[in-house]
Amino acid sequence: MIYPTRRAVTVMAAGVPVALLFGVLTPAGWLAGPIWIAAVALFAALDALIAGSRAGLSVAPPEPVRPAVGRPGLVGLRLRFAPAGPAPKAVEGALSGEARLGLDGAPQRSMFQAREARLTFPFTPHRRGAATIDALWVRWRGPLGLVWKQKVFDLGLATRVLTDFQGVRDEAVRLFARDALFGAKTQLEIGEGSEFQALRDYQPGMDRRAIDWKQSARHAALLAKEFRTERNHNVILALDCGRAACEPVGGMPRVDRFIHAGLLLACACLRSGDRTGVFAFDSQPRVSTGAVGGINAFKTLQTLAGRIDYSTNEANYTLAMATLSGQLQRRSLIVVFTDFTDSTAAELMIESLGRLLRRHLVLFVVLRDEELEDLTAAEPTTPEDVSRAVVAGALLREREAVVARLRRMGAHIVDAPARQIGPAVLNAYLDLKRRDLL
Repeated sequence: MIYPTRRAVTVMAAGVPVALLFGVLTPAGWLAGPIWIAAVALFAALDALIAGSRAGLSVAPPEPVRPAVGRPGLVGLRLRFAPAGPAPKAVEGALSGEARLGLDGAPQRSMFQAREARLTFPFTPHRRGAATIDALWVRWRGPLGLVWKQKVFDLGLATRVLTDFQGVRDEAVRLFARDALFGAKTQLEIGEGSEFQALRDYQPGMDRRAIDWKQSARHAALLAKEFRTERNHNVILALDCGRAACEPVGGMPRVDRFIHAGLLLACACLRSGDRTGVFAFDSQPRVSTGAVGGINAFKTLQTLAGRIDYSTNEANYTLAMATLSGQLQRRSLIVVFTDFTDSTAAELMIESLGRLLRRHLVLFVVLRDEELEDLTAAEPTTPEDVSRAVVAGALLREREAVVARLRRMGAHIVDAPARQIGPAVLNAYLDLKRRDLL
């Protein structure tokens, strides 16, 4: 395709008043208009001839793309002009693909060097599933800047948006390296559990409650008990993948944020010697691994967590929690990743969690609704703004009432922004271990 540039349109329009003036002043001046149009068209045709042939432009096979939901990436494409004939100095390109890929719609520009150019297109996937990169639009201008030449390449590159396992690993390495720097690993192994390890001389700064008074009296010296962290706890990640959990928050579905935070917690649990399992549910249980441990446990959890699909069904808390309770043979820490949108769903959820709290320790994880908070905090300028703020405030109060009720029942709560949910859950788990509540 060949079409005029803005410069060509501007030049053509600039000659109209001049041609009109000549036509008014002289009898033969009416010829100025056709002459001007023919001259601009002639120069445009000349510009198209020396701009480089569309047939000489080719695109190299695309580089492999491994997108992960919520993780920015780049699609790189190399363009090449044939050795024979002229070639442009620069080229612009645009890429089209599946909406779930989150391709940046802005055109990209690149300079030709040795008759080759490279275009990179940023993208941030916001949903898992199969996706395709459909076509590449490329255009370049002639030396005079009067025409665009455009060529379309059908790519048909199939890919699949997966869970961001690399992001989970990077976050885990960052957090664990930070803890190791300040000696948190040693503190978690010895001195914070409930299993007796040994007696040692009391040192200033040690917990006075650890002093063994009987042994101190027998040996005529202050002796303190040293404990070892208990291992082999069961930690079950209960992931809600129902309709409400599949809605986006911060440009990414809640369930994907649940999966990322859950895998980060699973990595920490397996690292500390605990056993971890995944239990996903919507209207019925979908994935259940049971508590697993060992070298290959994390790979197993990764594989099964990646199979959790989006759902349009409402979450059935009664069936899910009853099924999970029947599968657990010993006291466990159950980390429930979920969200609620109405009081009816919240009431059913509270009733189901109440049964689990009789035997198990429950950590309830919700994402802070920043959109409602922004609507409440925004300065109203119209009556519609006031109405939105009132409704948002009512929803937030209902949410706080449900969270407060869960706390009174004995559940531990993690209520954090979506982008900080992973470290918040990990810190809550470590705090429970330090307090010997598992």
